[in-house]
Amino acid sequence: MTPSVSLPLHELDSPPWRRVESTLMATSRALRRAYDLRLAGLDLNLSEANLLAFVAEHGPMTQTQVAERIGMGRASAGQLIDALRQRSLLERRPDPDDRRAWLVALTPRAQPLVERVRVIDRRLRDELREGIDRSERRQLARTLLRLQANLEVVLEEERRNGD
Repeated sequence: MTPSVSLPLHELDSPPWRRVESTLMATSRALRRAYDLRLAGLDLNLSEANLLAFVAEHGPMTQTQVAERIGMGRASAGQLIDALRQRSLLERRPDPDDRRAWLVALTPRAQPLVERVRVIDRRLRDELREGIDRSERRQLARTLLRLQANLEVVLEEERRNGD
């Protein structure tokens, strides 16, 4: 059953905690909690599962590439990679093209875990999308991408002003 949501006539008529930005942040937190709860049985959180699934899909890559492609800093990616290495889910291999670099790769132990992550992801996405048709999801994606682009402009201006 899809929950009913009552919206004010205009977001400016809403209190600050119900405006678009606050709603996005609350939704993001709830989304993370839902994934973390579903993944807990695998002893993974969303960040760890994302990293494993990404490396499974794209193959071995450097820590810098991992960080850039999943949108996190190199240090954060390194901590995540190290934690997964300690659990024998990732390994570092020498890069055959660059003797100074190491590639992050899945271990054989991680392969069945990644498939379980995919099953959990598919089920949860089906639940989350209940009552939201494809055209609504497409419009939401376009809106969020525009918002991200606007945020990049704001952040770039802040970086320039901070120098």
